[in-house]
Amino acid sequence: MVTFLQPLLTRKAADLMSHTIVLVPREMSLPGAAHLLAQARVSGAPVVDENGRCIGVLSTTDFLHYAEKGKLPCHAKSHSVYSWQIVENEEHAEETVEDYMNTDPVCVSPGTPIGEIAHMMIDAHIHRVIVVDERNHPVGIVSSTDILAAVAHADAH
Repeated sequence: MVTFLQPLLTRKAADLMSHTIVLVPREMSLPGAAHLLAQARVSGAPVVDENGRCIGVLSTTDFLHYAEKGKLPCHAKSHSVYSWQIVENEEHAEETVEDYMNTDPVCVSPGTPIGEIAHMMIDAHIHRVIVVDERNHPVGIVSSTDILAAVAHADAH
């Protein structure tokens, strides 16, 4: 939980991160992952191996790359669908998250300062970093929205 009276630049990943995270297994089908992310109302999530270690990130950008390769999403069956959601298609059902994920996730420890996180996001042109423990297991996510919220609250006090 963020203590808003704490000076902004002394905050760490552990102060900012969302503790409730969606984990995507690398062997999950791409349509299945799209459904998982849509149901959770998130635009990206860490991809984990069979031991729970972070090995990648799957985000809306990866679904756009999927669509660019000529594998356009089918029309959705639900009324609550995101533009990037892909509904199961037998022709491409064998494609997995591992085939399209970003294999170079930006990960930080819970003690990483907010300024360093912001620089990492800017340098990598990303909107989230994965907070991992010493075994590389995801324990949280810091998004650009989390950083903006911390700035907004610091400015209000």
